[in-house]
Amino acid sequence: MARTAGPARSEAAPARPAPAWLAAARSRWRARATAQDAGEVVLGQRRVYILPTGAGLGFAALLLVLLVGSINYNLGLGYALTFVAAACAVVDMVGTWRNLAHLRLRAGRAPDVFAGADVPFALHVANRTRLDRYAVWIDADDVPAPRHPFDVAAGGSAAPVLAAAAAQRGWRAAPRMRLSTRFPLGLFRAWSYWQPDSRALVYPRPEQDAPPLPYDRWPDPDGAGNGGSDDFGGVRSYQPGDPLRHLAWRQIARLDPALGGQLLTKHFEGGASEMLVLDFGALPAQLDLESRLSRMTRWVLDAEARALPYAFRLGAVEYDSALGAAHQAACLRALALYGLGGEHAGPGGADQGAAP
Repeated sequence: MARTAGPARSEAAPARPAPAWLAAARSRWRARATAQDAGEVVLGQRRVYILPTGAGLGFAALLLVLLVGSINYNLGLGYALTFVAAACAVVDMVGTWRNLAHLRLRAGRAPDVFAGADVPFALHVANRTRLDRYAVWIDADDVPAPRHPFDVAAGGSAAPVLAAAAAQRGWRAAPRMRLSTRFPLGLFRAWSYWQPDSRALVYPRPEQDAPPLPYDRWPDPDGAGNGGSDDFGGVRSYQPGDPLRHLAWRQIARLDPALGGQLLTKHFEGGASEMLVLDFGALPAQLDLESRLSRMTRWVLDAEARALPYAFRLGAVEYDSALGAAHQAACLRALALYGLGGEHAGPGGADQGAAP
């Protein structure tokens, strides 16, 4: 009598959930691995890990062969050699761990850079013990080779620098760093992870071959406008961005071309004045966001290099005409954080509004 077929089994049985203790251990490990370490960090026992290297595993296999041979042939010198070599391995394990343990780590201030450059994250490693530390390596997962070895004398300190690429504007957080050592014999490798509480501001990449600075004519409060009440203040050497209508053609014609003639421009005082206004909204609409920010960045740098006061407009952020390091830093900061939900600090350090 034929047996009726039961219900078909599912192709793949549902995976069993991990035990509660394993899930809790994973969550704790992830939280510890991604948490930022504020202030000074001490590499205690719970932060330093150690495992044998490839050379260490080969050395262990050699010890096993020596032990088996000594037992098989009852060699007293073989026993002595095996136990002495094993003792050296144990001493190397302790020495490797001590070479990294109890170091004190502190992050320095990272300078602001432009997109495409590397951010030099300065670190401070202090050794307050009586043991010298040798061949300590520092690297990061997203930082390519070469790694950076350094030594720390007893009671001294070291200041290694790890350069991380900054491809995009905005905040660049310090990468999770890994300190490791194989000193003294290389049979074991000790390492520790550290997530510095440090970040750098990445400005937009300045545009290459940007157009001249955008000058504008502003009438005076008395209503002189663009009339003929401007006072002629003389001529000066032409600077990129000067209006072509202000070229002093008569004076240029008098220059001897054989002596290397140059362009001259007229300088006016009173009546109407030239204002340099860097307005994000006045840029061509066909440019994408990053291209417009790059052009604004180039104009800010050019205006500062030529000591030309400039006003700045970027969405809700508006700065009056000014000049100087504080004004430049505020404008570049606004450009770096535009559209990213970051704060825009003005020259005085107060928030000036957020970009739409």
